[in-house]
Amino acid sequence: MPIWKTIPLRLIALAQRYPGTIAAFGFASGVISFFTVERHEAFARVIAAVMLLSWIWLVLEQALRQRIAQRFGWTIPTPLLRYGTQMIHQEGLFFVLPFLYTATTWNSGQALFTGLLGVAALIALVDPLYFRWLSARRWVFLTYHTFTLFAVLLTALPLVLHISTGNSYKLALGVAVLLSFPSLSELASLEARWRKWMVVVLMLALGSVGWLLRMWVPPATLWLTEVAIATSMDSRSMEAGESLRAVTPAQMRDRGIYAYTAINAPLGLEEHIYHVWLHDGQEMDRIALDIRGGRKEGYRAWTHKQNFPADPRGRWQVKVMTDTGQMIGTLRFRVEGDDAPAPPSSETVIHPHADVGPAPVVGRPGVAQSGIDLRAP
Repeated sequence: MPIWKTIPLRLIALAQRYPGTIAAFGFASGVISFFTVERHEAFARVIAAVMLLSWIWLVLEQALRQRIAQRFGWTIPTPLLRYGTQMIHQEGLFFVLPFLYTATTWNSGQALFTGLLGVAALIALVDPLYFRWLSARRWVFLTYHTFTLFAVLLTALPLVLHISTGNSYKLALGVAVLLSFPSLSELASLEARWRKWMVVVLMLALGSVGWLLRMWVPPATLWLTEVAIATSMDSRSMEAGESLRAVTPAQMRDRGIYAYTAINAPLGLEEHIYHVWLHDGQEMDRIALDIRGGRKEGYRAWTHKQNFPADPRGRWQVKVMTDTGQMIGTLRFRVEGDDAPAPPSSETVIHPHADVGPAPVVGRPGVAQSGIDLRAP
């Protein structure tokens, strides 16, 4: 037998002898890829592109196997495909998990999504679970494959195509819904016409649920590196004053409140985000900011709120959101004290140079001011 035909068999025998090798390789490469994104984005884009090409192979596996057999007269051994598929799943899951772990807001529904990915990674590591249970149930395996691909696309698309997180989510969800067709069609035989329509309805329902639950999905390539609630801002050093967890109504009326965030984003990525101010769960203001990626410490941006309700006491939150509603993180503070409620303000005094960074970007008139670190690369 030619040497080139024995190499795959030797690789299979080696993987069977040392089953933990593939898992260790997938874990190590995933962690390395996370750190290289922070330092060498070009290399990370190569990793992401290779991941996407690997997924294309999985989608077209059967057709490609037949083409290879017809052209070269050689059939790819089934054990090699099984281990190759397992390795791609491990690579994909351990590629995205460090990103999602860092981007997850753990006291929200995002913890469920990241937890499910962690369970999927565990299944890929344990051969009895992966081969005897998962692979033996085709529609479960296809669902697993689609879910993992969705997570890979969420992370890879902003790195490879430099498209915003919102557009990445829409594209990843669309691809996942299309690839769900094989698993849904196996659940419902396509012999009857009404069952064909049922599959279409299920695909539309899956897409709708995925869109409605987007707040539960972390924006994989965006996370907060520094946050602060403060009553002052140094516009020269682009740093907030003392970070506070509680303020008094008098402090709010005297200086207003700054919500300062530094957001990590990949090089070349431009994002349209919002600071959403909430008082006791009720939205008060939604202020838009544009950020750019590439700065290791995070792209610095802030909003400065100066008008408040007559009685501002209670729980306040500033949610940092993408333009499609995915949550990057949340800042929390309380307003406490016995100060008498002030009459509601009809207008806000805006200081043109208060939030210079070097130039303020003003939100809705009379609501708040915002500043952006325009000097960041």
